[in-house]
Amino acid sequence: MIEALQFEFMQNALAAGILTSIACGIIGTLIVVNRLVFLSGGIAHSAYGGIGLAFYFGWPYMVGAIGFALFSAMVMAAVSLKSKHRADTIVGVMWAMGMACGILLLDITPGYNVDLMSYLFGSILSVPRSDLITMVVIGVFILGLIVFFYQDILTMSYDEEFAQIRGVPVKRLYFMLIGIVAVTVVMVVQVVGLILVIALLTIPPFIAEKYTKSLINMMIVSCFLGMFFTTGGLWLSYTFDMTSGAAIIFLAGIVFFISLGFDQLLLTGKKRSVKA
Repeated sequence: MIEALQFEFMQNALAAGILTSIACGIIGTLIVVNRLVFLSGGIAHSAYGGIGLAFYFGWPYMVGAIGFALFSAMVMAAVSLKSKHRADTIVGVMWAMGMACGILLLDITPGYNVDLMSYLFGSILSVPRSDLITMVVIGVFILGLIVFFYQDILTMSYDEEFAQIRGVPVKRLYFMLIGIVAVTVVMVVQVVGLILVIALLTIPPFIAEKYTKSLINMMIVSCFLGMFFTTGGLWLSYTFDMTSGAAIIFLAGIVFFISLGFDQLLLTGKKRSVKA
């Protein structure tokens, strides 16, 4: 792995993995705490419509994907607030429609020669330097918003009714959070792809939640776990000639099940000590 870092594409891949891990650690924590996993999945898959739109009109893929993802996210957020009992249906429909629109637009794009799999399962090894700059700008913007609204987000995440009593603009904050999720999803697409993005957003925070006692600590641990998964997945993909995005998620999944097994052992040990 060390010798591979002499190549620019591997340096870019490592940088993209680190940037993605930080974004996923922060936003993924908020997704897990606010129980937005399914909605985030809908945003991720509907973003494929934006990718198709971008290639059809010849735009940079991030422009089309972010625009489409934000539009879909706002619709899903509005529905989930007004009709919570119907939210899962609307999210499911938009999930499917986004994917269908993306595929159809790519089908009718003149001279279409884009690798479909690179957007579905990621292509971290092909991340250009220009995309790294965009990821840094997006990451700084996201971090700035979270830092500025941290106390309000913290209150809303753990007690929405108390937040409203304190005068926190819960609805506006909720829309902002969903919008940030949409932008983060697009940022992560090239690393692990649309199919696997939710795993990278949720596995590190889920593991971190069990070993931390505050939101900020959960974010920090999630970021470091994400870095371990992305760098470890890159090493696996380089060493064994595997698909990088799948290798990253496979490593994350292994650690996830190890943590579950460890928790079960601890629980069994406590039960035995109580009986004794």
